[in-house]
Amino acid sequence: MKRFLAAIVVVVLTASATPAMAYVLEITTSIELASAADNERLRHALESAFDDILTNAIAFSPTVVTVQNTRIVGDRIYILLLIADADGEEVLKAISPGRAAPSDSK
Repeated sequence: MKRFLAAIVVVVLTASATPAMAYVLEITTSIELASAADNERLRHALESAFDDILTNAIAFSPTVVTVQNTRIVGDRIYILLLIADADGEEVLKAISPGRAAPSDSK
């Protein structure tokens, strides 16, 4: 009987818990390789790509934006971004205990 009551308590507590809303997103964008001809054009192309993602692709206010990886494929530069809000930043800290959370690069 004690096990049954304990199981009921666990089920009720689990069912009544509300999960925290944390946003963590990995997204890929790309720019033309020709836009990397000089530093100014590269900076402008990257800013445009990042602004497009932050204003049109996500519906939350990020606190962390980091570049995870870049690759050149054909005539495009592909950029993998990690984007998180404040709660997502805490989740990243929790799941990566040996690693510091990404710094805010926005």
